[in-house]
Amino acid sequence: MVEVKDTIGLWERSLIAWPDGRKDTTTFVAWLQGPSLFADLRQPHDAPSFNDVACLDDLQPDHFKWLARQEGFAGRFGSDGDAFEWRRMMDYQCASDTADAGYLSFSDGVLVERGRDIPYIEHWHQTSPRTRPHFAARMQDQKGLEGFLVQVGDVFMYARNRAFALPRGGSLVDLVMGCSPEEARTLLDCEISLGRVRDGAWLIDRSSLPFRVKADLAPSFSIDSESIAIADITEAGKATVRNWKIVDLEVDAQ
Repeated sequence: MVEVKDTIGLWERSLIAWPDGRKDTTTFVAWLQGPSLFADLRQPHDAPSFNDVACLDDLQPDHFKWLARQEGFAGRFGSDGDAFEWRRMMDYQCASDTADAGYLSFSDGVLVERGRDIPYIEHWHQTSPRTRPHFAARMQDQKGLEGFLVQVGDVFMYARNRAFALPRGGSLVDLVMGCSPEEARTLLDCEISLGRVRDGAWLIDRSSLPFRVKADLAPSFSIDSESIAIADITEAGKATVRNWKIVDLEVDAQ
């Protein structure tokens, strides 16, 4: 029987399959699970070049559709009867009325997820084991923006919501492709980043905002552990610091 504690760590998906025969083995999918808070990033394999993109304002229309096809979310993971539910507290895509819930079991070291409300099967592989230290923080800024920071060993994921809510049940691709470039950049300004701590630097390896790759998140906790400052850049690419108030903190007691 799978328990929440069995899922702490980084998981990467090798397969999702549906009853009609469709399957996907190429999308990059990573889920980092903390004690209960988690973050998730999903990126199509056919990314355009971002070599000349250094900030949000540099994004061009040929980037928009691929960026809008990304998925990702963060929130709280827990059991819901016989199933488990990923309760999304922020979502890169338009929110759905269908719960993200599934039944979990292990088969030859593979974590198998079977959809509860929608029929599918996913195969997950633990690429960074349950290791210490691990912690997770849910955060808010002065404007009420939602944020998450999860660390397990040397792996971290950081999630920062966009400044406004998307319409429920809508299509981010349709929204982005049906507006001006300036409006599209605002719709896409939602960060979910995955990286590792190397020699004290929190270096981003993948991000829903690809220009953030190789940046140092450089999180700094306040002395009272009630806030976190995180390195960021403005839309125009100027270095700045984003200050977060911690509203929920989970720390490995051992």
